[in-house]
Amino acid sequence: MSDFKIVDKLQKIDEDIQRNQLNYHAKRVLVSKEFNFDAAHHLHHYEGKCKNLHGHTYRVVLGLSGYTDERGLMIDFGDIKEIWKQKIEIHLDHRYLNETLPPMNTTAENIVVWIYEKLVEALLDEPSYNGACVEFIRLYETPTSYAEARREWMEGE
Repeated sequence: MSDFKIVDKLQKIDEDIQRNQLNYHAKRVLVSKEFNFDAAHHLHHYEGKCKNLHGHTYRVVLGLSGYTDERGLMIDFGDIKEIWKQKIEIHLDHRYLNETLPPMNTTAENIVVWIYEKLVEALLDEPSYNGACVEFIRLYETPTSYAEARREWMEGE
């Protein structure tokens, strides 16, 4: 327990570290953020329990890649959260998805592509994100079942 140490001196910009040292590399990196939302839906042209109105606690994982700026940041996690809250979650959380999404069967496979498209659109609206790309969206409908959209599939087809 004697390994615990409080720092002697808090590092200060322009004294202990120079601004040109903040960005350690010029490599592409991936950042990821997860969110949860609750929603109801039912499936059309489907013979199973999901043809009836029911709900899920969905979990979504957003994966974005890009190059870091002079501070060493590709995109602030808080910015990802703002995009999620303002552009995407408002259509999903505590909603009846058959009503709030475009006309589609509200399968995880359809919803994940819709989320992908909304996130791409939001990133294009803000040029300060250093050319950030959506690499993947993973949408968990249950703790063990998910659908995924990946950039190479969305752009290549």
